[in-house]
Amino acid sequence: MPLRQRKADSHKGDFGHILVIGGSLRYSGAALLCAEAAMRSGAGLVTVTVPKSLAVSYIKVKLKEVMLLPLSETSQGELSAKSLPEIKKFFSKADILVLGPGLGSGKEAQSLVRKIIKYSDKPTVIDADGLNALAGNLKTLLVTSDTLPVTRILTPHSGEMARLLGKTIDFVQANRKEVAKRFACDYNCIVVLKGKGSIIASPKGEVYVNSTGSAGMATAGSGDVLSGMIAAFLGQGLTGFEAAKYAVYLHGLAGDLAAKEKTQISMIASDIIAKIPEAIKKCC
Repeated sequence: MPLRQRKADSHKGDFGHILVIGGSLRYSGAALLCAEAAMRSGAGLVTVTVPKSLAVSYIKVKLKEVMLLPLSETSQGELSAKSLPEIKKFFSKADILVLGPGLGSGKEAQSLVRKIIKYSDKPTVIDADGLNALAGNLKTLLVTSDTLPVTRILTPHSGEMARLLGKTIDFVQANRKEVAKRFACDYNCIVVLKGKGSIIASPKGEVYVNSTGSAGMATAGSGDVLSGMIAAFLGQGLTGFEAAKYAVYLHGLAGDLAAKEKTQISMIASDIIAKIPEAIKKCC
């Protein structure tokens, strides 16, 4: 596994500062799962956005190592479009963005994602409600020019991919490899089409079919963990395709290790995170 070897005089800034833009009243745990997975996967720094009203409760439950960025919110407890200037101001500190974990589907939150994608030149992992914000806006948001190449990694499951394409889930499931390859090429992004045998496709035509993981990983928060792992590997110098490929493999391996201990029925997303160090040790 081509993770950069750490020099004796390394510091936290060498391994990426990840900004997780998500979190809401209803889905407050998703962004924290993403952040914890990123830390366990080697990220140097992680900051999580949080609606201001949730800041105190986040402090009580969050990882001590993760920083918070309290922002303006809507009456539904989701990030408000008014928070955009604060997020832009923070961009100078961040190396990698993760858009979507627990963000919510309100109009302001969805609008905020679209504006960030248009504005940002940071490598970005887009998942969950971040993907929902792309539906109907693919050509205006994803196709980048040759003069401003931006690494964007989308991590849809079959239902989300069907929504993005305006197709049925059955169509996506029946044509998983072709769908992932075509989408990656059409929209100049890296696609992680999740599911049994997750498929990673790049705009260059590269394809990797994953062999790890089990049905036990079909549990709330598993996708948030994967997004954090991908972002962490980007921050450590891997290319977008490498980061996605190795994150998916290790995510599945950690899930396999967790299932052996907890069973497929009883494992939860936090169990996957707990097994990330062991999975990395097996591959490095």
